[in-house]
Amino acid sequence: MSGSSRSPARIDPAEVRRTLRAAHLTARHSLSQNFLADADVLEGILDAASPEPGDRVLEIGPGLGILTRGLLSGGAAVTAVELDRGLVAWLGFTFEREIALSAAGPESAGSLRLVEGDVLDEDLAALIRPPFLVVANLPYHITSPILHRLLALSVPPDRMVLMVQREVAERIAAPPGDMSYLSVFVQYHAQVRIVLAVPRGAFEPEPKVDSSVILVEPRPRAGPERLAPEDEDELWRLVQASFRERRKMLHNVLTRQLHLEPLRVEAALAAAGIDGDRRPQTLSVGEWLRLKETLGPLPPEWRGRREAASPE
Repeated sequence: MSGSSRSPARIDPAEVRRTLRAAHLTARHSLSQNFLADADVLEGILDAASPEPGDRVLEIGPGLGILTRGLLSGGAAVTAVELDRGLVAWLGFTFEREIALSAAGPESAGSLRLVEGDVLDEDLAALIRPPFLVVANLPYHITSPILHRLLALSVPPDRMVLMVQREVAERIAAPPGDMSYLSVFVQYHAQVRIVLAVPRGAFEPEPKVDSSVILVEPRPRAGPERLAPEDEDELWRLVQASFRERRKMLHNVLTRQLHLEPLRVEAALAAAGIDGDRRPQTLSVGEWLRLKETLGPLPPEWRGRREAASPE
């Protein structure tokens, strides 16, 4: 999408403060509310998303509607989910015409469907039909669960353009050597790259951390390195168990955490071409897949067991 197809945005911290006052609202720290206040960053997000007229877009946390307006100006049919009731009222007033257009003709170009609620409680498959895009300035504390839910959909988004905390973006896009459970999980499901660095001064109020915009492009469901659901479940138990001791050598971690015989672990690592002295964070997604195959089914007592912690 070229910039000429969008209405020019006038946003800066002072404008955001004026808008909040006009709406009788304040930024709520409990909801991690930091509103985008930089036109260049806005343009960068819209360029990365590149929705075509009529494309369906799920926007998570539209806030004051700054990003929403850019999406609508390009002709997207936007479904926006907002938790804050005060912001929902403001958005309903600000985008009255676009909401009316959605009511008259669902998914019409330039229309807005506004949903009040917590996106983590919504049935995403029922909320928006594929194909669709996701564009969001995510509250930092829901980044992992949102990625988990979106990538686990039977038909995931075509692409996601997400503003997240810089450290989280680096963790998600990390190469072998700096991998975590979260990076293995996301990179198994999608190609990921950081497309924009965003300083904390691009927001009002200014957060205590910098941000980054990531582009997440889910991989096809079928393919030589895609597992059946039950096999995928075993893969995540293997990866989770290994990252409980991320700085320990794999042959020791797997023996302890999975209650496997040392000889079985050594044989599986050798068959996968992985040195047992390596640490979990050094393995690529492909190596985890090979190790899962050579290790075979996990012991019966581990089947169905899930760790309470979300991927980090």
